[in-house]
Amino acid sequence: MMEGWHGRVDDPGDLETFRWHQVVRPFDNLAMPGIALVGFASDEGVRRNHGRAGAVEGPSALRKALSNLPAINSCSVYDTGDITCLDGDLDGAQSRYADRVSHLLAKGHFPLGMGGGHEIGFASYLGLARSDRPGRIAIVNLDAHLDLRDEPAGTSGTSFRQAIQHARAHEISLDYICLGVSASSNTQRLFRNAQEAEIHLLMDHEMTQSSLDSNIDQVLRWLEPADSIYLTICLDVLPGYVAPGVSAPSPRGVPLEVIEPLISAISATDRLKVCDIAELCPRLDIDNATARVAARLVYQLATAKSARPLA
Repeated sequence: MMEGWHGRVDDPGDLETFRWHQVVRPFDNLAMPGIALVGFASDEGVRRNHGRAGAVEGPSALRKALSNLPAINSCSVYDTGDITCLDGDLDGAQSRYADRVSHLLAKGHFPLGMGGGHEIGFASYLGLARSDRPGRIAIVNLDAHLDLRDEPAGTSGTSFRQAIQHARAHEISLDYICLGVSASSNTQRLFRNAQEAEIHLLMDHEMTQSSLDSNIDQVLRWLEPADSIYLTICLDVLPGYVAPGVSAPSPRGVPLEVIEPLISAISATDRLKVCDIAELCPRLDIDNATARVAARLVYQLATAKSARPLA
């Protein structure tokens, strides 16, 4: 049993009863392509952004929530451990995380990040950008916040402005798509930044079950030029009563009934290369509700990827 993974055992001799804690394996360079979990144990970016701290504990809480879920026997799942940021060196932590992501991609794995604050966003983008021939990159951010702040140092609110600036400096074609944006959670300056960067966005009030089909069609049109897709899910895109354990719970949010089909549609493009879940803050959670919904989304992503060739 790996550290951090434990749970119920129904029948140790029957694979059909297995749960994640029974099948997750430590990563090594000879591992066959599979789902590779990467923890980003940081809330340095949240602290710098004057948010409520605690996301540093997110990866551990997510492992615990995943442990008892049914195993995905059609695909190997590896835990590559955590990249930590305990000394305030956020740039260094992001670079180390990016190196791990690009290494996993080179080995044919699907990196699935477990945050941690949304400073994981710039780190995941960097990992994809550093990989071999990513082509045109599309970032799809499910988030109440645009995260386009212009600050002298990186925070949880600057990730995608940093990504846009990096892409321009390195002549990388990049599209940024932000879904579930809250008008009451972003200043006029942030919306102006979004307009100047020519990003694509859908507001939270536009993302309803009645508009789901048109939303999916729109997102897929935006994704048509992309060779590689990076999907990042900030848990504060969900209603606050569904995901209370985040730095800034949403007063409205986008329901799971809309989020899950969107994730399925993006996964089905076969161009999804990297994904992460951000802003899980266990100390602010209620009855592990946010950790449970984060685990459900990880399970959905892993199941979708396991149904397609990984290498």
